[in-house]
Amino acid sequence: MMLGLSFLLLLLSRSAYSMLLGWVESPGYPTGYLPHASLNWSRCAPKGHTLSIKLIHLDLEDSQDCENDAVKVFSNGNLISVLCGKKEFEELQSTVNPLLLSSPGGCLSLTFHSDYSNTKRHTGFKGFYTDQDFDECEDDPENGCTQFCHNYIGGYHCSCRHGYHLDVDKHTCTVSCAKDLSGVSEGDISSPSWPASYAENANCQYTLSVEASLQLELHFSEDFDVEQSPDGQCIDSLRFETPTGTLGPFCGHTPPSSPFLTHSHHVQIRFTSDGYGTNKGFTLHFRTRDKVCPAVVTSHSTVTPQQPEYRRGETVTVTCDLGYVADTQGTHTLSSQYVTICQNTGVWTPNYICKPVDCGFPVIPEDGILQLVGSDNPNTQYEDQIHFNCSSKYYTLEGDDAYTCSASGEWVSGGGKTEMPKCIEVCGKPEKHPASAARILGGKNANIGEIPWNLLIKEPSRGGASLINDRWAVTAAHVVEGVEESSLSLYGGLVNGRTISNRLSDVVVMNSERIIIHPGYIKGIEERTNFDNDIALIRLASRVNLGPNLLPICLPEVNRGLVEDEQGTVSGWGLAETKTGTLSTSALLKYAHIGVYSLTECENTPSTKNNKPMTFTNNMFCAGAQGKDSCLKDSGGPLAFPMLAQRTEPYYLAGIVSWGPPCQERQFKGYYTKVENYVDWIKETIDTIEKS
Repeated sequence: MMLGLSFLLLLLSRSAYSMLLGWVESPGYPTGYLPHASLNWSRCAPKGHTLSIKLIHLDLEDSQDCENDAVKVFSNGNLISVLCGKKEFEELQSTVNPLLLSSPGGCLSLTFHSDYSNTKRHTGFKGFYTDQDFDECEDDPENGCTQFCHNYIGGYHCSCRHGYHLDVDKHTCTVSCAKDLSGVSEGDISSPSWPASYAENANCQYTLSVEASLQLELHFSEDFDVEQSPDGQCIDSLRFETPTGTLGPFCGHTPPSSPFLTHSHHVQIRFTSDGYGTNKGFTLHFRTRDKVCPAVVTSHSTVTPQQPEYRRGETVTVTCDLGYVADTQGTHTLSSQYVTICQNTGVWTPNYICKPVDCGFPVIPEDGILQLVGSDNPNTQYEDQIHFNCSSKYYTLEGDDAYTCSASGEWVSGGGKTEMPKCIEVCGKPEKHPASAARILGGKNANIGEIPWNLLIKEPSRGGASLINDRWAVTAAHVVEGVEESSLSLYGGLVNGRTISNRLSDVVVMNSERIIIHPGYIKGIEERTNFDNDIALIRLASRVNLGPNLLPICLPEVNRGLVEDEQGTVSGWGLAETKTGTLSTSALLKYAHIGVYSLTECENTPSTKNNKPMTFTNNMFCAGAQGKDSCLKDSGGPLAFPMLAQRTEPYYLAGIVSWGPPCQERQFKGYYTKVENYVDWIKETIDTIEKS
């Protein structure tokens, strides 16, 4: 009777609004549930409410972990209680029912099941469910009200003490401390509640504005107390905002120096505090004075003459710090100094910013060989560094690898150079070497990559040439005499001349762009007796890709000199001796090791077929060996020193095959253009054309 009365009173007390309530019970209650009985039940509370179940009766089969018959209760899908067996009403009230509660606005669900057996007829369970208001003020510590919280059915409301107002977030209590004092030339400003502790969650803004020719100065009371952390960070803060920037924040127990010059006729004073603390705050007196210009015109600079402040009409010279220049805003001039005048508004005119010198992106070739290390977009301002390397192992860096942006706006290397480094071809260092030094006429077949600088010319007359860098080759003048500059084809990266027409071969085809015959070479002689200055340069139409089978040979030192019997290696695709003893153009690149003859031997020149003596000059030397010599159609090819063998020092081009007695006479003596005499001409010619 008492229980029914309690529920009736509950219904009456909550009839003023729509309620969620009712009974939930097991199937067959109260006469008892059958085997394999089941129930699924679920309800959800409105916003700001919770849903609870009060069990008044529980009589189920008892089992280990309630694995036979059981009631399970879930809150928002999470299991909060598993029940079985028999419990008295008092036990349900004290230990079970307090747990059967949803979260605010959440849902409760209940399931019941019985197994296949029911040895004793159990009556089941019964409970009353109802929603109730959730008290956010008492039960939710994160309700957000900074002062007062008021609960109502379905929600809560925040309010504030006298002197505070509720901020736009409807939770925070703050003070009304915004004041516009524009036009007022003198007065006092204090933190809220001064001299009592200032309010929490304050966000005060005081606006001061006077004539443009005046500035505001602030005088602080020594009694200054704004909350500061032990490590010196401002928890609460005082700031002064002017058109040129923000001054502060200020906090702690030391006020800003008085008088505090703002150098501005318009100032916004901002004071903010958090939700805690009992600090006293600040008070200040403001007034006006004539504007003066500050001692610092712009950062990263000094002024001459130096004074604490400057008045209208005074002039100073601004000197930017080392590595900085004045940004003269569109005048397209860079200077480290400028003159400026103090205006009656307290502003320096002109006022140029001293910005770091920018050396810009360094100018490097677009061939991709010389490259910046690490980034395509390096920092390029004063004292920034860049680093270079070569992208291919067939090049070496000539010059310093590190450059620094200097105060003059130039990239300067550690060695003081302003020229960018260059990637120079690695010359005279083949990756493969002849297997032996066995002793073209009487020569051996070369393997691919052993003489990678030797180039083949097939038309209009067969001959050879030597690659001296990735854009230039050198040959004998008589080989290219009369040839159109852009009609010559050279072939590299091969030993077998027959593979040129094979599309699957790795032969590199190089077309000429310029042919420069030495100006001292006499052209157009029908029966030539003078091969003096028999040398020509060929500029290739495009840069060649160097590799193990195509590498340049080094140029010799100027005036190196040749030593009698010094051994070198001559190579070419010219006439070679066949197995039958006859001479025939060789399809394969052949080489032979020969020695330098004496000057006397060289001066003993052969005659032409018309018995005209051949001319020998200081621009030539002769060389050969028993059974070995260069021959017809080897012209223009290289004589490399030292002799090809297993060695580490680079090979250089000592001679160019030029002329000699007929191979059939087997004198084994060939005449060569002495390349060391032409090194300066080669370098100057290449440099002039590359720069044009």
